[in-house]
Amino acid sequence: MTINFNEKIDRKGTNSVKWEFISVGKPEDREEMLPLSIADMDFAVAKEIRDAMKARIDRKIFGYTLSNSEDYNKSVTNWFERRFDWKFSANSIATAPGIVPALAVLIKAFTNVNEGVIIQTPVYYPFYGVIKENGREVVANSLIELNGKYTMDFNRLEQQVKDPNNTMMILCSPHNPMGRVWKEEELQKVINLCVENDIKLVSDEIHCDLIRSDAKHIPVAKISNHKDIITCTAASKSFNLAGLQHSNIVFNNPEDIAKWTGEILGKSGLFGDSIFGHTATMTAYNECEYWLDELNEFVEDNLKFVGEFIKEHLPKAIYHVPEGTYFAWIDLRPYGHSAEDLEKKMVEKAKLVLDEGYIFGEEGKGFERLNVACTRNTLEQCLIRMRDVLI
Repeated sequence: MTINFNEKIDRKGTNSVKWEFISVGKPEDREEMLPLSIADMDFAVAKEIRDAMKARIDRKIFGYTLSNSEDYNKSVTNWFERRFDWKFSANSIATAPGIVPALAVLIKAFTNVNEGVIIQTPVYYPFYGVIKENGREVVANSLIELNGKYTMDFNRLEQQVKDPNNTMMILCSPHNPMGRVWKEEELQKVINLCVENDIKLVSDEIHCDLIRSDAKHIPVAKISNHKDIITCTAASKSFNLAGLQHSNIVFNNPEDIAKWTGEILGKSGLFGDSIFGHTATMTAYNECEYWLDELNEFVEDNLKFVGEFIKEHLPKAIYHVPEGTYFAWIDLRPYGHSAEDLEKKMVEKAKLVLDEGYIFGEEGKGFERLNVACTRNTLEQCLIRMRDVLI
């Protein structure tokens, strides 16, 4: 490796949500708290991106900016063609200040109040909020779990898509929190069920670049160009750019772009893009592929380290190296603690800030999600603290 991902970078004093806005535990314990929670990385951004942003600063003016220039669009389309063999037109790209805000806009643009939106639980918890707070109904298609491995419940999904009140499905691909990278046959079944029943399929593929060496992410829109498929992407997770508030939404149907624009600009008044999000995304896609490849190696090693540690020190726990994302999804139910007691042990005794499994849905009770995009030393400290309060 040419990059030192084990470099310890002090994130305090930067308004880091992860490291400074800790809302659990006693105030006097805050300095001791170790967070492996929120989905950003503790790694320095690639030098090429930092240099490009400095150069943009030297242009001296930060006026209204749009990301629909030819060079920007080419950076996005080339990236997905090169990495995933997915080809799409530059005219199909829209931008948004993040995928969760984009989901809120899509829900308002393509569903009506009180209609159902299908999600596969346990799942990234903001999905629940953007559905409920916009007056729609959460329709849970719970994944089937067997000894820590997850599959889709297609029998239940078939019933749900046939309900005329359900009009949208949000697919998490790769799946957060458990890290499944869906196989082509699984995705094809989802597509078929949605298309046959006039369900708008929105695929959140923000973790698509964070894949293990023996797995392969397949964009839904690569399999099908059906007009009712929308894909949400971003460089934010891949290159540690979440604070720059920038994402790309790819539409299969030009008419949907017009509807999107009416909602995001006309109704929400969101005009323009983040200057630095634009610059960083274009630079990441054009110049930093080597950085991502090395990152994936490092993350894979960290995830394997979690497995080795658990096997030796927490043998009752159930854990499989995930196929995608940088999260370890660990089943601690065999240790016999309620979700409330487990959280209390992690926060008050271990002084850990983790993502408790229950926030992803009822099915996540008794699990912990660890963000392993950190130094090996930080990860090891976390696992030792877990061990010490569980055994």
